[in-house]
Amino acid sequence: MSQQWQTSRFLLQLDKPQVMGIVNVTPDSFSDGGRHAGVSQAMAHAELLLQQGAHILDIGGESTRPGSPAVSLEDELARVLPVLREAVKLNVPVSIDTYKPEVMAASLDLGADIINDIWALRQPGAFEVVSRHASCGVCLMHMHKTPQDMHLEHMQGDAVVQVRDFLLQVTQPLLDAGVARSRIAWDYGIGFGKSVVQNFALLAHQRELLGLDFPLLAGWSRKGSLGQVTGLPVDQRMVPSVAAALLAIERGAKIVRVHDVKDTVAALAVWQAMHDAQALQA
Repeated sequence: MSQQWQTSRFLLQLDKPQVMGIVNVTPDSFSDGGRHAGVSQAMAHAELLLQQGAHILDIGGESTRPGSPAVSLEDELARVLPVLREAVKLNVPVSIDTYKPEVMAASLDLGADIINDIWALRQPGAFEVVSRHASCGVCLMHMHKTPQDMHLEHMQGDAVVQVRDFLLQVTQPLLDAGVARSRIAWDYGIGFGKSVVQNFALLAHQRELLGLDFPLLAGWSRKGSLGQVTGLPVDQRMVPSVAAALLAIERGAKIVRVHDVKDTVAALAVWQAMHDAQALQA
């Protein structure tokens, strides 16, 4: 698997796990909605995440929790762009969590490094924005149905096979358009139209998604499936979130998208020390 991820301004080395810190600038995110909605609050949070060890910042202006309403283009641009304008000055990779091509284009014009798209570029115009850009990174995610109705009916059958086939299907047009493999990452979409059993099956069999030169991003942080198996509310899911991130890294994920950066970084330091010692003995 590729050990690098090409983004607009940075060539990310993936020989060690990368932590993507979440900066929600939404009033209704399932986990921390409204806490970082203003520019000053969002930037203070972004700087804290970097101090805690985040390697990448992921800025999002629309909640994609199950049943969440869509946000207008004008509202998303008003939320995201002022924060992004400041975030790109921090000299770290900045990802934009959006599926709207207009937000993608405006963000890339401001210097965003990565497009993180839950729709995997299936919205009209999104593919063209990314494929025409010289070097931005893109994360393609699997989602069953839409954020508005994905909780009403889960996907059926073997999630691992379906997710793998879907990600291959949406990736091939990018490759055909000349987009370098090194620009593309995959996210198997925990919680997006999948049952609890299917989510954990994807984690258990995550390695079946490897081997095609596309690094995996795992987004388990505070997800509902963790609450289902632990009985913990969303604001008490740090420990299971860190456990899931470690399990994902152990099974080959290269990037973990998290709310609890400090705790995840500490846990990964322990994992890395074990991994390094193991390599010395090989």
